[in-house]
Amino acid sequence: MSKKNVKPQTKANRNTFDQDEALETEFSWAHLKRSVVYAKKYTKSLLLALVFSVLITIAEMLIPQLLMQIIDKHVPAKNVSAILWTGLIGAGLVLLIALCLHNKQMTCARTGQSIVSEIRADLFKHLQTLPFDYFDSRPHGKIMVRVVNYINSVADFFASHAVNMVSHVLSLLIIPFFMFTTDVKLSLVSLVCVVPYAAFMWTTGAVYRKRQRIFSNKNSNINAYYQESINGMRITQSFAREEANHETSARMAEDYSKAFMRAKYIQHLRGPVSALLNAFSVAAIYYIGITSGNYSVGIVIAMATYTSRFWQPITNLGNLYNVFQDAAAYLERIFEVMDTPSAIHDTPGATELPPIEGHVQFKDVHFEYEENRPILEHLSFKVKAGESIALVGPTGAGKTTVVNLLSRFYDIKSGEITIDGHDIHGVTLNSLRTQMGVMLQDTFIFTGTIADNIRYGKLDATDEEIIRAAKTVCAHDFIMTLPKGYDTVVSERGASLSAGQRQLISFARTLLSDPKILILDEATSAMDTKTELLVQQGLAQLLKNRTSFIIAHRLSTIKNCDRILYIADRNIAEAGSHDQLLAARGLYYELYTSQLD
Repeated sequence: MSKKNVKPQTKANRNTFDQDEALETEFSWAHLKRSVVYAKKYTKSLLLALVFSVLITIAEMLIPQLLMQIIDKHVPAKNVSAILWTGLIGAGLVLLIALCLHNKQMTCARTGQSIVSEIRADLFKHLQTLPFDYFDSRPHGKIMVRVVNYINSVADFFASHAVNMVSHVLSLLIIPFFMFTTDVKLSLVSLVCVVPYAAFMWTTGAVYRKRQRIFSNKNSNINAYYQESINGMRITQSFAREEANHETSARMAEDYSKAFMRAKYIQHLRGPVSALLNAFSVAAIYYIGITSGNYSVGIVIAMATYTSRFWQPITNLGNLYNVFQDAAAYLERIFEVMDTPSAIHDTPGATELPPIEGHVQFKDVHFEYEENRPILEHLSFKVKAGESIALVGPTGAGKTTVVNLLSRFYDIKSGEITIDGHDIHGVTLNSLRTQMGVMLQDTFIFTGTIADNIRYGKLDATDEEIIRAAKTVCAHDFIMTLPKGYDTVVSERGASLSAGQRQLISFARTLLSDPKILILDEATSAMDTKTELLVQQGLAQLLKNRTSFIIAHRLSTIKNCDRILYIADRNIAEAGSHDQLLAARGLYYELYTSQLD
């Protein structure tokens, strides 16, 4: 499927946890073909499993022949030794079946786990290339269910069920061979009921697929709601929303249950229909065999056994058809994510950005998040290496947008942004971002130790470098008060730390990467005044010989910047030093004096 057919996420089609996701792509055999690529790497293992399946089928088909020999020849002849030898051969076949079954299952299990790892790795790798808007526009629980649940189901299908499907098809070729070589007429009788079963499967297929898709939606919804509820548990308890949330959860659980049962009703209807037709076929064999008087007891029993054996792969294929349809529904969701275009990526022919000094220039930059709704127009300015620039202005004016464009979290519509004369659109993302340090307003602390979280900015950093960075931002003292100091384990999102402590750790993480360009977006917003003053002392040393962009609503933190750019009306409304802008008594003066009131 071409990526051109995938709709971009807009405000009109973004969904919440309780909205069913409308599929933007329909399942096609191209999905299956794409997914088979993962299984191709394990062709030898899958073929080995298939060989085991064939051996199992052949061994099972030989047993009725042995039974027929015992009943029709050895018992009437009272040949005890022949009966014993035939029984031993039968026991050997049973042992062979058990060994082959064990090896087949182990081979499929190993292959399945390998396929799981590769599909999930590719999906996760692609997720990391998607723009911020992708994650902002949908509940994270719906993303998680695709990365975990759906991939497990699809991988299980290709690792185990796909092999079984092929082996069952082969069984449908092998079993009739033994049947027709035993008796042609009784074989035709046993095959009559296959036609109505095939018709039944065909007519129920579309209904089951539709119901399975609905169930998939409800499963995704409830996962998204539970994740959101767990993340927001403090807010829930603060506003005494437990009862209301319980009602919502109960409603969604009921929707989930109803969708599950509606899908399973069709799925489990196929088993009884298959069993009924199987029983009718076996009864027909016994009726004709007994009433005609033309068949020995051994032949009738062998043919009845073959008929039952013949219906086993048919029944199993019916069940696998259900699994296949489930996998098809999951493949739609998985490839829908994989086909979501990575809006930001290395352009063809992108080169490595060499070590930079930090000269930055915006040349007539135009940018908009949504069509015909510009955020920045004709924005132009130059920044010398080592210069500190403050970005101020009203909320929504585009301050954060400016630094996001510099980091290429978004691409401009027109114009040019250069660093040391290199167009950032023509260099690789990795070489660009590894030379920039970004501390966003929304700090994120990962599960792990304090040291691990700081080291995230430089994975090969020594303990001494970590401590030095922490001391620079005044985080060392509070870290040493924790039970295990830098080895203290923090929970997800740093829930055990205060907002200010989280920001200090995030600050140390950014400083550790030793960037030439430093971006601080409301980096001190969660610090008290005393802590902020201490951090400013450390920053004075850090900002030397580094180009820095600082966004702050508290103007007291940016007074010492070399230049202040006031962003308003999609461009730079005012520019100058703190003293110059105050003397001009313009927009910056009004903003600054309003904070003094």
